[in-house]
Amino acid sequence: MHQYADELRNLQPEHGFLIGVDSDGCAFDTMEIKHKECFIPNIINSWDLQAVSKYARETAEFVNLYSKSRGVNRFPALLQVMDLLAQRPEVQRRHTKLPELDSLRRWVQEETRLGNPALAAHVAQNGDPVLRRALDWSTAVNDAIGAMVRHVPPFPYVKESLEKAQAHADILVVSATPVEALAREWEEHQLTQYVKVICGQEMGTKKEILAMAKAHGYEDGHVLMIGDALGDLQAAKDNGVLFYPINPGDEERSWQRFYEEAVDAFFRGEYAGDYEARMIAEFAHRVPEQPPWK
Repeated sequence: MHQYADELRNLQPEHGFLIGVDSDGCAFDTMEIKHKECFIPNIINSWDLQAVSKYARETAEFVNLYSKSRGVNRFPALLQVMDLLAQRPEVQRRHTKLPELDSLRRWVQEETRLGNPALAAHVAQNGDPVLRRALDWSTAVNDAIGAMVRHVPPFPYVKESLEKAQAHADILVVSATPVEALAREWEEHQLTQYVKVICGQEMGTKKEILAMAKAHGYEDGHVLMIGDALGDLQAAKDNGVLFYPINPGDEERSWQRFYEEAVDAFFRGEYAGDYEARMIAEFAHRVPEQPPWK
């Protein structure tokens, strides 16, 4: 168990309300730069996809940014990219040999803490070459993010919203990003003062993090997850908590609406029901299931 998990387990609630906030693409406008400049070049390089780089890029952007799987953990996302690539006629016509990832698929199915520490421990134990390659790729992504992503501020109204919410709610970061990167970004922009715990991929899935947090005694209807991906919505619903969407492509207006009306509705007990249903319906239209090339 990652050291940060103890912080969540030992959380001392100060308020009757709890708010979980996703980070990449939700609080921070970092999804585009991280995927287009860090993840995708390393997918092409680490997995020898140079011959189909155009299609690899388009497929990875769809999976990670412009579809229902937006925001999914990097390892299942990588498998999804490869599966979609294998189905593309353009790739088949080029006779490009895609990597065989069965052992990575098994690890993703069996492991809940899908991060580098768990993968490194597994590789140290069995030396699987595919998993070692996946670890090298993931490490290269983290190194690229560390070198490339800086001075990217939170969306407008994020700081104001956290400041307003912390008077009545305990706030957690709930993310599939490594904790070290989260801490760096939240500290750089002086946002850590508003949150009780920064929870990243080493601590489990978003569903598990929310379950652990909710177990501290918050009442139903007093817990809200803010996210920009269907995985965030699913994690909320799996735990019976409310969801507020930050709409991809319309993040600033989403945060302004949260600051001006949604957070007050939540604290008044008026968010559940029609208001939440309207927010989720608007959000669902923005994340398609089928890629544009099908």
